[in-house]
Amino acid sequence: MSVKTQVNIASAYRLLHPMHTVLVSCIGKANKPNITTLAWAMPTSINPPLVAISLAPTRHSHLLIEESGEFIVNIPTLEILQAVYACGSLTGRSFDKFKKANLTPMPAKKIKAPAIRECVAHLECSVEDKFTTGDHTVFVGKILEAYADMGVFTESYDLKKARVLYHVGGNNFALLEPKLYKS
Repeated sequence: MSVKTQVNIASAYRLLHPMHTVLVSCIGKANKPNITTLAWAMPTSINPPLVAISLAPTRHSHLLIEESGEFIVNIPTLEILQAVYACGSLTGRSFDKFKKANLTPMPAKKIKAPAIRECVAHLECSVEDKFTTGDHTVFVGKILEAYADMGVFTESYDLKKARVLYHVGGNNFALLEPKLYKS
């Protein structure tokens, strides 16, 4: 039998980590695009295809998503880890994160917000619902368009080709081992 130790309630959510790390791109009324780094994103429905992201109302991207009613979930890889960190550390109120993080805006297929060229996959979403959960807002987006770099995704990621990031906590990230285990 193992011995259990107390976990601080304020960091208990990290018991759910590692979490898939994403870059959410958005644009507001001023037509200035922004990027935020999140580990709090998840699918919520297959039919209709829905995804949820959780953002603090103090984040600049929160305002932009409220204004536009849309966002893109972009999937970064280890190759752009420094950009991922920069997009989570700087505020879009003061910085053009595309320029600061050396990322390339790419026209989306169905919405106004730009996708991020350096990411391996993209989910273009329109906001279907939003609700407050404590100190965050959950935005539920209907997936309008989804696309990925050729060869990195069919029904799942090829982990040898797409080294997607997982947030462990703080400034720490991890990769999944490319070996698959079957039950």
